Amino acid sequence: MEKNTAENNGIKYISGGVCAPRGFRASGTACGIKGSIGKKDLALIASDTMCSAAAVYTSNKVKGAPLEVTKKNISDGKALAIICNSGNANTCAPNGKELAEKTCRLTAESLGADERDIVVCSTGVIGQELHIEPFERGVPVLVSELDPEGSHEAAQAIMTTDTVPKEIAVELELGGRICRIGGIAKGSGMINPNMATMLAFITTDAAISPEILDSVLKEDVKTSFNQICVDGDTSTNDMTVVLANGMAGNAVIDGEGNDLEAFKAALHEVTVSLAKMLARDGEGATKLIECRVEGAADDEQARTISKTVIASDLLKAAMFGADANWGRVLCAVGYAPGSFSTDDIDVEMASDKGKVTVCRGSRHEEYSEEKASEILSADEIRIRIDMHQGKSSAIAWGCDLTYDYVKINGDYRS
Repeated sequence: MEKNTAENNGIKYISGGVCAPRGFRASGTACGIKGSIGKKDLALIASDTMCSAAAVYTSNKVKGAPLEVTKKNISDGKALAIICNSGNANTCAPNGKELAEKTCRLTAESLGADERDIVVCSTGVIGQELHIEPFERGVPVLVSELDPEGSHEAAQAIMTTDTVPKEIAVELELGGRICRIGGIAKGSGMINPNMATMLAFITTDAAISPEILDSVLKEDVKTSFNQICVDGDTSTNDMTVVLANGMAGNAVIDGEGNDLEAFKAALHEVTVSLAKMLARDGEGATKLIECRVEGAADDEQARTISKTVIASDLLKAAMFGADANWGRVLCAVGYAPGSFSTDDIDVEMASDKGKVTVCRGSRHEEYSEEKASEILSADEIRIRIDMHQGKSSAIAWGCDLTYDYVKINGDYRS
């Protein structure tokens, strides 16, 4: 949903990130996990009241210890705060689960809460030991610095190879009450989520039952976070968490109705915005690539094809070079899972510099290579694929593949 369209639908963009909703505060600090003095590596998001909580997790069979602890803690559909460190994934690490549990305990004690109401997350290097001492130093500082304007500090503290913090907030009306939804996210490499994203933390002051929130989130990620790809690697620590504290005072959303549909639309605005930020900030990336598939037989087919195209390294490299090599688009369509015809496919490439049809009916369409190269020189590229087989459509987002991606990942641990 474009910004103007969102606002026409009663969704308004606002500032504040995860602190835009009433009753949420956040903070970020440097506790020494990253080793660099003054480099933020620990974040806290806390609600003034208990929240409905929902989360989705990585599909990778190797999972970070914090995911197991969080899943157990929010099994009752409730949570009060999120604690997250960057610089170390606490995955395949000695005593990882015990450390995640201790982190929850430290956070709960400092907040005067129950450790079972804490969401714990980690992101960074896999397979390295993580010690409790940085948390013992950092958690009390985080709690003392909790601020209703602290979203940006938290967004900075969860970054790894990200080049910019990622924040978004919107407001909408539910039953005559103004409700807000805010989010922050991190992720730049190892981005090919399935079930969740790298890390995304979403807050809302809307009142919604844990069961409905869980259902809405699981459905939403199918067309937001699950539709992005930077490098084809699914992280061990992917997690998306939503906390809803109900402080907006709307009637609790506990079933179907207009309020639920309005909430879904606003949440999707937040998740898609964050997803596009993640794709745009892919490691070494210079361009955001959007692939829209139309005319598919069903939604799943449309999602699968668009995601497969956006994940093609050959296509991503071509986009980096501003090369309208549409054969790489059809190649990716052809190896996408599923059963469908490839006999009548149209491909259009576009940007703010114009648009050009490069393939019609699965055959070459005459076009100017110079014009196409100019169009693809923009920093945001749109690829439209018409399958001519039905009425379903879907969008996926990715980025170009550059020399810098290899440089970044060649010396990631150094």
